[in-house]
Amino acid sequence: MELVKFEELESKIKNLIEEHALLRKKNHELEELLKSKGLELEGANNKIRGLNEERDSIRTKVDSLLDLLQDINVH
Repeated sequence: MELVKFEELESKIKNLIEEHALLRKKNHELEELLKSKGLELEGANNKIRGLNEERDSIRTKVDSLLDLLQDINVH
């Protein structure tokens, strides 16, 4: 009977070790995915920053053109 309990314990320990290995692998995969998404997000933020700068530049040019048009006297 004691041998049966020992075998059950051994089986449970082996299952725990296998589960631990699977969880470590999954954790590593998730860490890599998180790193990838972080880089993706950083790229998107840089693109947004660039687009905002471009928008501001265009807005400044349009404002200066509108100022020029206001200076023209229409007869």
